[in-house]
Amino acid sequence: MFVGHYGVSFAAKKADPTVPLWVLFVAVQLLDVAWAPFVLLGIEKVRIVPGITASNPLDLYYMPYTHSLVAALLWSVAALVVYRLAAGGSGAKAGLIVAAAVFSHWVLDFIVHRPDLPLYDDSAKVGLGLWNHPTAAFGLEAAVLFVGMWLYFRTAAGRRGAIGAFGLLMLAIQAYVFFGPPPVSDRAAAATALGAYAVFAVIIRVLERRPPVAAMP
Repeated sequence: MFVGHYGVSFAAKKADPTVPLWVLFVAVQLLDVAWAPFVLLGIEKVRIVPGITASNPLDLYYMPYTHSLVAALLWSVAALVVYRLAAGGSGAKAGLIVAAAVFSHWVLDFIVHRPDLPLYDDSAKVGLGLWNHPTAAFGLEAAVLFVGMWLYFRTAAGRRGAIGAFGLLMLAIQAYVFFGPPPVSDRAAAATALGAYAVFAVIIRVLERRPPVAAMP
């Protein structure tokens, strides 16, 4: 899953408005944010195998440090601790929201991945394989993204049009990922993904800021 993860960000923002949306954007993709440099450094492995699933050509055959169930739990706990420290020890609920956002990545990946998600180390791999049904997988991405945005819009003020347009842009990028050409290499896939996560977080940080209120004459 790609842009569907961001639906969790918007829903989590509604659950606790004190957490910046850009933090939640990073949180829901934290496992992949770690995965990308791990691939670039040769710590985790991926192959480009067109047709391995009907909508994703990545053979994610070795990623125990980011995408095993045990690793996902550890990354979630680490995010909780880091957020609590960054918040000066306050915001227990906010820290739990951030940790839950991190762990949601593994849950949603479990739905779409083929059985390449290890439960521990590189063993007992699971995945329901929705990527083998492109229409359903794309529909799930869109549904999770826009339901999350709808929940966010029920409480957040300002720039709804711009954020909605950003959501449509993200969905268009998802369509290209699903139905466009495969990445040219494993390193290109990792670098492109890392760049996208950074750009999306920067954009949502800009969009979340409320425009200044004009002074009364």
